[in-house]
Amino acid sequence: MTQARQLKPYDVEISVAAGRDEVWESVTQPALLHQWFGWDYDGLAAEIKQIFLDEATLLAPEQMGWADGSYLEVTGDDDSARVRVTREGNSPGGSERYDAIEEGWRAFLIQLRFLLDQRPEGRRRTLYLTGETTGRQALTLASGEWERFGPRVAWTVDGDGHLIVAAGRVPLDEPTATHFEVTVSMFGADDATFEAARETWAKRWAPMAAGAEITTATDPAPGS
Repeated sequence: MTQARQLKPYDVEISVAAGRDEVWESVTQPALLHQWFGWDYDGLAAEIKQIFLDEATLLAPEQMGWADGSYLEVTGDDDSARVRVTREGNSPGGSERYDAIEEGWRAFLIQLRFLLDQRPEGRRRTLYLTGETTGRQALTLASGEWERFGPRVAWTVDGDGHLIVAAGRVPLDEPTATHFEVTVSMFGADDATFEAARETWAKRWAPMAAGAEITTATDPAPGS
């Protein structure tokens, strides 16, 4: 309990156009988790197993929890549902303090909603872009309207139908350059299409981000 109280509290929630039972399967079955959780790297399967199978505890129907006091729950009916991830705590710093787990859930729940609302066909493959840039620059990566999910996370769908989620360590409107993570999710892409997309995104990302890197399924996590 002491550990949980020292952590920053958060409460992240989205609605999805899918029934409660289908959503619960999407947050508990490894094959479906691969379609939305995180981003591809050589340890993703092990990470999913650790978080959702080894460490999660079933607290109630459609609710799972973890040792840090956080929990995920799915509510709704046969036509629509809400997914909520919350953690109690009273650490100093206020609600605006950056918390990597909170912002990760914001990004990942956007990816879950895209999967269930848009129902793209084929296996998801991702490009995970990291580096230091500003929010203003990051949001020029793709044309179109970006939607915000909290002060640090935004998403859009590009002309090719790929979901793009950008997340920074400071609010997007601040002029400060900071560490950014951009996940490009594409579905059903063959190897040639995926490689062409990787080259295109590398050319976009490198000029705007210091220490620019791109991680794919065969790479270790950045900084590991």
